[in-house]
Amino acid sequence: MSDRHPAAVIILAAGEGTRMKSATPKVLHAICGRTLVGHAIAAARATRPEHLSVVVRHQRDLVAAHIAQVDPDALIADQDEIKGTGRATECGLDVLPEGLTGTVLVTYGDVPLLTGETLQELVDRHTDSGSVVTVLTGVTDKPAGYGRIVRDADGAVAAIVEHKDATAEQLLIQEINSGIYAFDAEVLRSALARVTTENAQQEKYLTDVLEIARRDGGTVSAYRIDDWWQTEGVNDKVQLADLGRELNARVTEKWMRAGVTIVDPNSTWIDVEVTIGADTTIRPGSQLLGATTIGTGAIIGPEVTISDSEIGDGAHVRRAEVELAVVGAGAVVGPYSYLRAGTELGPKGKIGGFVETKNATIGAGAKVPHLTYCGDATIGEGANIGAGTIFANYDGVTKSHTRIGKQSFVGSSSVIVAPVTVADGAYVAAGSALVNDVGPGEIAVARGRQRNIAGWVARARAGTKTAAAAAAALEEQIIETEPGS
Repeated sequence: MSDRHPAAVIILAAGEGTRMKSATPKVLHAICGRTLVGHAIAAARATRPEHLSVVVRHQRDLVAAHIAQVDPDALIADQDEIKGTGRATECGLDVLPEGLTGTVLVTYGDVPLLTGETLQELVDRHTDSGSVVTVLTGVTDKPAGYGRIVRDADGAVAAIVEHKDATAEQLLIQEINSGIYAFDAEVLRSALARVTTENAQQEKYLTDVLEIARRDGGTVSAYRIDDWWQTEGVNDKVQLADLGRELNARVTEKWMRAGVTIVDPNSTWIDVEVTIGADTTIRPGSQLLGATTIGTGAIIGPEVTISDSEIGDGAHVRRAEVELAVVGAGAVVGPYSYLRAGTELGPKGKIGGFVETKNATIGAGAKVPHLTYCGDATIGEGANIGAGTIFANYDGVTKSHTRIGKQSFVGSSSVIVAPVTVADGAYVAAGSALVNDVGPGEIAVARGRQRNIAGWVARARAGTKTAAAAAAALEEQIIETEPGS
């Protein structure tokens, strides 16, 4: 990327976004794991500006708090009662150092596909052309509603004409205004001071700066990009979904070109902060969310949701939900598993079908194969947990921890009532309700003695199909035991 850096970037994010029909501010809606304003901040920061200010107004405290979380160094500027993009930009300038010189970029908090590379190219074009204003433009075959870029005989920008004010000839122009600009800081400050609200909307328009700059003898130019998606803004939930699909398509394409096999990109959703190693295969219906990292040679899916988790090289996760968890290299998860926060599955370990884990460390090669709840537990290397085992970690007041030693075995349908420690190389018999520790090499049998009560069905369930079946079976036994039968 170029070594030319803007003096400042101003992001306009004060709008109410009424067409979203939502209690959530428009700029806080998210696609691909990042809010709209978060995307705008990421693009702005990629140009390495000296200063970044974000102009807010609607639900100010909520938006400002999010911005502080995303970028603590960003300056918050409050737009006042005067409406318009020109006034919003002026408010953004007011929080920047006095006497600021250089290039100032102005962009928006609702254009999530805009990249830092494009903004840097705008800075470079602006600098190389010696312009005082450079507008980012695009070409679309559906320009209705957008301001048209009118050029003079030399190709310079003569005017930006709003759709409602355009002539029939100007309406045929397909080059349109994105509303994203590079300004000379001093020209911008001077021109904004002369922009008025004397128009039908009684707003202070940023586009008026271009006319003032031209009158003052400055050069106004345009930088046209072919990728119009980068300048598309979000105004309603339909556009939010459209831009989300487009951004996801770009993310999946990026990873495929990096050596990841994505079987069905249309059913695969990958957030922008996810990282994936080469030779990993993503099967249909998978969602990789948040700050998830996937190693090399893994198999993910089908039908997997992984959030803010780490999946090791060669691991296989299928039909599972994984959240704030770690899956070691070569480990296997699923199907129908739920790995909750704090789960750490060691290398070549296994969490099988219909298993839920939480705050559980499962050692290398250990297995929790099926039908188990494992919460607040440490399971040693090579241990095996039988089907239907419950780690009873909560007594209604406190949660307690269970420790299962290396190479130990817990039989099926056991209940481990924490806190309990099963030492290395120990056994727990199937069907046990364990409340005490088990020493090395011991087997714990914690279940009642079986007692069979003859004739109970005939007495207690007389007249039922069960009683009839029992009677028939008993008669058959008698016949089989008679002499000569």
